[in-house]
Amino acid sequence: MPAFRQVGEKQLPQEVVFMCWSPKRDLIALANRAGEVLLHRLANFQRVWSLPPNENTGKEVTALAWRPDGKILAFGLADTKRIILCDVEKPESLHSFSVDLSITYMHWMEVTEESSVLTSFYNAEDESNLLLPKLPALPKNYSTTAKIFSEEKSDEIMKLLGDVRLNALVLGGSSGFIEIYAYGMFKIATVNGVAGSCRGLCLSSDLKSLSVITEIRDSSDSEAEITYFQLDTSLLSSYLPEVTRMARKFTHISTLLQYIKLSLTCMCEAWEEILMQMDSRLTKFVQEKNTTTSVQDEFMQLLLWGKASLELQALLMNQLTVKGLKKLGQSIESSYSSIQKLVISHLQSGSEALLYHLSELKGMALWKQKYESLGLDASGIEEAITAVGSFILKANELLQVIDSSMKNFKAFFRWLYVAMLRMSEDHVLPELNKMTQKDITFVADFLTEHFNEAPELYNRKGKYFNVERVGQYLKDEDDDLVSPPNTEGNQWFNFLKNSTHLKESPLLFPYYPEKSLHFVKRQMEGIIDQCLQKPADVIGRSVRQAVCLSLYKISQSEDSTPQLFKLPFLWNDKTSNIHYVLFTILENSISKIHILRRHTDTSRSVSNGILAVEFGNILNNSINESSDSRCYSCLDAHFYDDETVTVVLKENVEQEGKERILAQLPLSSVYTDEDQDRKFIWDSTERLDERSGEIPTCTVFLENQWRVLENMKAQYVSVNGIRKVSCVLSSNLRHVRVFEMDVEDDGEVEEEEEEEATQIATGEPDELTQPAENQDSMCGASAEELPDETEEHETGLDP
Repeated sequence: MPAFRQVGEKQLPQEVVFMCWSPKRDLIALANRAGEVLLHRLANFQRVWSLPPNENTGKEVTALAWRPDGKILAFGLADTKRIILCDVEKPESLHSFSVDLSITYMHWMEVTEESSVLTSFYNAEDESNLLLPKLPALPKNYSTTAKIFSEEKSDEIMKLLGDVRLNALVLGGSSGFIEIYAYGMFKIATVNGVAGSCRGLCLSSDLKSLSVITEIRDSSDSEAEITYFQLDTSLLSSYLPEVTRMARKFTHISTLLQYIKLSLTCMCEAWEEILMQMDSRLTKFVQEKNTTTSVQDEFMQLLLWGKASLELQALLMNQLTVKGLKKLGQSIESSYSSIQKLVISHLQSGSEALLYHLSELKGMALWKQKYESLGLDASGIEEAITAVGSFILKANELLQVIDSSMKNFKAFFRWLYVAMLRMSEDHVLPELNKMTQKDITFVADFLTEHFNEAPELYNRKGKYFNVERVGQYLKDEDDDLVSPPNTEGNQWFNFLKNSTHLKESPLLFPYYPEKSLHFVKRQMEGIIDQCLQKPADVIGRSVRQAVCLSLYKISQSEDSTPQLFKLPFLWNDKTSNIHYVLFTILENSISKIHILRRHTDTSRSVSNGILAVEFGNILNNSINESSDSRCYSCLDAHFYDDETVTVVLKENVEQEGKERILAQLPLSSVYTDEDQDRKFIWDSTERLDERSGEIPTCTVFLENQWRVLENMKAQYVSVNGIRKVSCVLSSNLRHVRVFEMDVEDDGEVEEEEEEEATQIATGEPDELTQPAENQDSMCGASAEELPDETEEHETGLDP
């Protein structure tokens, strides 16, 4: 019986350019040339969901990475320079952010270092959950509301934040671009000093070292040189508890900014264009009327004498109409009520939570012994707190304007409705006919304030009136408000104006009466981003280059290979704190796999080590008895776990029907002598491929941990040692086979199935199930016999 059990095979309609196994589930994420991101389950390689490309996110996927808990999938897009965090349960974007350059590689790691301080922080309940009310879910009836904030029964924000234990998304791009994002959301380091376009990244689990593989090209037609950099990130390691606390605060702040942004977007959607109808009708009336009487006087005459000019009658009865007036009144009341609720329940609660977290961050910044080295600046955070205060003031101003407008419009429309009914000689209900002197004064004040013709307003906005005052606050413009609030006679304003000391007091939030809510919000976002950017710059400047090794040059033929499938491959051994680099060097027409070892502690001089691996004849003879001593080239290699490397091999003899091989390479068979890989004497002035003959070589004889891949021109492999699975992709990038790598005894398998059945019965969400009819094996099918993926239906994650 061959090693490894095949559990699925598929011929895909589009070329696959990226594939990445989930660290916790039997799921694999794929990205194809069409820009589609797909999720498949292990069993029968059945599709769970697909996320098609769109204009908002982008169409050119350049990198994939899973969060260590397997609940979030991140992918980078080159055309829009955006990073999208997607929910594993359904194809929806939970969070996204922009970067300066297109991403070519991403790595998402979890910190495994333990300390008493960290343990107490991990176990302590977040005080903000005790002190702050839970943010209300945003209404689902708005098109732009993100799903993260509109689920009533689940705390989607906490799902996005994930576990308290620190994890970091490391992004690498062109021109030496490297950034580190805590919890995949907020930038905590901008790394400089690396040359070339990033081909691989690996941040050690103790945060002491960052390994980077880059492709350096002098000109567009020259050969690219693959270079290995090891960077010392010991500042992150030394201040791990402080970095974790700071990063947690940053992600809370980032999430709240998104919540406020979406709340404001909902408010903009609640405001309707129909509310501008009164302004446009009155402007048209001014342009068409022949009399010199002003619009204000026309309405005043109607109010005082109950008689309207023929022109005003035509405007009211033919253009506005009784039915239109009722509809306009209902729209204003409905719209203003919705906006008012959003301001009170969402905008204010989000702003207050933001104020709380920034105040806590300021307290951390004042503890200079702990946080000054990380770049936390108390004065910058104070500015951010002040900006949030100004935003809250502006939100309160909007509430006052809404309240005032609702009262004004209600009185005005009630009076005008009765007047129009009288014009049409319809019956007026007795309760509508009652109008006190106070009501008349109220309507007269409204007409005086809102119905003045303003030629300068026409030049600016194309209308003479601004009766509707709420919409101007929701415009995303830099211009001043058309009708700012009237502060004349306000005792508090007069008191501040006359007090030189209070005017500049840090205890008072600045007020911008001339600006819109959108403008103050953008100003707040800019100040907060600037304040939280400083730690990223300070931590980035602390990173220093420890090692730079030129590995080899790549030929022009290799340049057409998709980026994901280009070796080298980086791996971090969490137990022994060692970085491994896998790459191949062509030697005598054979691609030999080379293993480079470096300790994460850059101060250790014994960390250098390199070894070449070739595969012995036993493997050859097992496949082809007539061969004498054929050699095998390594096509692809990935670490399966800390002790094993999974490789795809091909016979190096040119002949028809030569088979490809999937094999497991135990490191114990390679490192038989602890010091054998340290016999090579390094010379930083020469590339490794120029001295490949001097590199110590280990010949490995594989016994039963290999399998022939019949009827498949296998080229690439993606593996997951935690779930004990692998996915092999053909050279045409469309044919995939999925294997279970560690086949257990039947008794163990039955026991595992019983456990899964129990978990499904109890409703555990982390295990994926599949209907029995979809479990049919496809083992042994040739590529021609395989069903095309376009014929299958998607299945959900839930049983």
